[in-house]
Amino acid sequence: MKKVMLMLIEALAKLGLDKLNRALTFGGVLVAVLAVSSGAVKLDHNWFSFLFRWMHVIAGIMWIGLLWYFNFVQIPSMPKIPDEQKPAIGKVIAPAALFWFRWAALATVVTGLIVISMKGMGALTDAMALGYFQGGYFTYIGIGMWLGLIMAFNVWSIIWPNQKIALGIVDATADEKKAAARVAMLTSRFNTMFSIPMLYFMVAAQNVG
Repeated sequence: MKKVMLMLIEALAKLGLDKLNRALTFGGVLVAVLAVSSGAVKLDHNWFSFLFRWMHVIAGIMWIGLLWYFNFVQIPSMPKIPDEQKPAIGKVIAPAALFWFRWAALATVVTGLIVISMKGMGALTDAMALGYFQGGYFTYIGIGMWLGLIMAFNVWSIIWPNQKIALGIVDATADEKKAAARVAMLTSRFNTMFSIPMLYFMVAAQNVG
């Protein structure tokens, strides 16, 4: 099995699998072929609702995955990196990660709002009102939604503006960069804390409610 998989990987490498855009294109083609051939495509309201839910999940994986990368990998590793190597993180890796991080946060919010709105504006209102906290789907999805909205607000209004200062994308003094880095880090920690109950209630809405 391992040899077959390696042969397949090498064959795809000749088609440009080493390039990210090619890998994403191949993945898109693969899901389209498998979905159509298996009968998992039905151009009705339910399928489009599912399509946006799938997009919501993908965006959420990108967003929370990068949030956890920052908190589980990059931030704890920075003190261990020699000073002469740190500019590579601040000038190359962090800005690229933050680009996907903030836009994935926005995409997660937009697709999530589309999913709940496709159930009807009443569903969106019920979710925003936490289902009047009577338990069940609208209470759980509402809690998850509000936690996610607060996290996304933090990304765009606190983390990203302060990261621009900390990384030198905008002009600032050394003290301003240090202060901004601390605010961005603490807000990122806050979002990591919020991500745990947010994911719980998002999943609970589909499986417990």
